[in-house]
Amino acid sequence: MSTVSVIVSTYNKPEWLEKVLWGFQYQTYKDFEMVVADDGSREDTKELIDRLAPELSYKITHVWQEDDGFQKCKILNKAILACKTDYIIMTDGDCIPREDFVQVHYINKEPGYFISGGYYMLPMNISNAIGKEDIKQQHCFNIQWLKEKGIPKTFKNNKLTARGFISKFFNAVTPTNASWNGHNSSGWRKDILNVNGFDERMQYGGEDREFGERLLNYGVKSKQLRYSAVCVHLDHERGYKTPEAIAKNQVIRKEVRQNKSVWSYYGITK
Repeated sequence: MSTVSVIVSTYNKPEWLEKVLWGFQYQTYKDFEMVVADDGSREDTKELIDRLAPELSYKITHVWQEDDGFQKCKILNKAILACKTDYIIMTDGDCIPREDFVQVHYINKEPGYFISGGYYMLPMNISNAIGKEDIKQQHCFNIQWLKEKGIPKTFKNNKLTARGFISKFFNAVTPTNASWNGHNSSGWRKDILNVNGFDERMQYGGEDREFGERLLNYGVKSKQLRYSAVCVHLDHERGYKTPEAIAKNQVIRKEVRQNKSVWSYYGITK
């Protein structure tokens, strides 16, 4: 039995998901299972998983539901129940993990904490250019390789270049809150179940933050690892991002903060 579970959420992006699955193939820490949380993708996503499964060293469970608009929280709750280990890492099907991604989450896990990681956003031309060999050789995390492809010089490049003491220093001084980030976070299954998972009323925009806020209300502390737990975020359009959905989510988050809510009545247990 594996020691850690990885949930990867996806929706109709098999070409991006394939790059992510190869990213997990080349991890230094290999004792994990994967659950693909599929919010209603077409048949080609299932075909991709079936095709790759024999080539991958880790086990994949594909959890799928009917396409009924943006229902990411609902499929994440189903995926949580499908996990067979005590510790769960969550990321998205457009985030390629660096080779030490699972290892960093695994060795930094601690009772009473969840981990908040970061991402490095790539433009569309580089997202398209990354092939299996670039992932195997870790080119897509190499700042020189990225600069040759046109990445500008910014402070964010430290996410890819910082190592050891430097990454610990940046983790400590970053002004960004250690919130639960859907693209790169991890926590204990029992803590996730104790707040009843994700609120299924939530649409796109802050649904992961709301979940993290309830964990904090429950007494779980957060650990900032944005410069250590690293993934590159592939570009895509966000057709499901609407002002109405964001406004609705903000109302729910405000209630959670005001009432110091822990349990969602719209989560795993109805």
